[in-house]
Amino acid sequence: MKYEEIQTEDNVSTVVQFVLLGFSEPPNLQGFLPGVFSVIYMVILIGNSLIVIITRLDPALHKPMYFFLAHFSILEICYISVTLPRILVSLWTKDRRISLLSCATQLCFFLVLGTAECFFLAVMAYDCYLAICNPLHYPLVMNPRKCHQLAIGSWLGGMPVQIGQTCQIFTLHFCYSNQINHFFCDIPPIFKLACGDTSVHEVSVYVVVMLAAVVPFVLILASYIKFIATILRLPTAQGRTKAFSTCSSHLLVVVLFFGLASITYFRPKSNHSAGTDKLLSLFYTIVTPMFNLVIYTLRNQDVIAAFRRLFLKT
Repeated sequence: MKYEEIQTEDNVSTVVQFVLLGFSEPPNLQGFLPGVFSVIYMVILIGNSLIVIITRLDPALHKPMYFFLAHFSILEICYISVTLPRILVSLWTKDRRISLLSCATQLCFFLVLGTAECFFLAVMAYDCYLAICNPLHYPLVMNPRKCHQLAIGSWLGGMPVQIGQTCQIFTLHFCYSNQINHFFCDIPPIFKLACGDTSVHEVSVYVVVMLAAVVPFVLILASYIKFIATILRLPTAQGRTKAFSTCSSHLLVVVLFFGLASITYFRPKSNHSAGTDKLLSLFYTIVTPMFNLVIYTLRNQDVIAAFRRLFLKT
């Protein structure tokens, strides 16, 4: 496919429109993928919307833990909506073109929401830590005002940095090709199209990742070390089981999110291949949100009980 370009003053052709190659390589999957992705998208939308509704309607879930879970569910809906509708449009219409502005917008929202997810997971770990390790001070510390402050901080905390980073990435000239060998606009495949040396930009990306992902992960790790140490000191096995079940769902989500993110973005360049990158990103951006929904519903007795009460009333 011939790509659109403009001619700059220094006679370098610069791309103004990209083509997302997506899942074009296995032709036998073209009729299968739209249906699968549509089902996944509907499940995530409906499931997370139900979680938001029951945490608002059911008095038993009017606790900080479920307040943050409701925000996390809204975040998951936004996060999956950045990439999956665009993928579905490409698969249904066979039009894989995306403008430079649309690509930059998609990347910006993806980074902002990914950072918000890191922050929310850190806040939820802090909530678990307080609930188990400082139960007497918990109602005072996690009061409604503090919960709202933490939620707003999680939503907005990464926005200025990630908007700045997106602007910095798209100041690059893209002159080798306009074909992004991926199913959405992500940083590594975009860098591959850039003219000249991108090392300064890559260092900038790693610094932002350290602040936006590694720092929350360290805080989560510290919370769980203290959390596990407190559980092990409990006198009865029943008490330890009950305490651990309080935050086990969150722990699984943390392992999934940070584990797949680390494998996707921190592998050596020599191990990168387009097919592997797409597969990992597929799990990271689409499959993981569905797993999160299953984890927070099927493994949480309070949520299951709330669903039963809601459906019985209906």
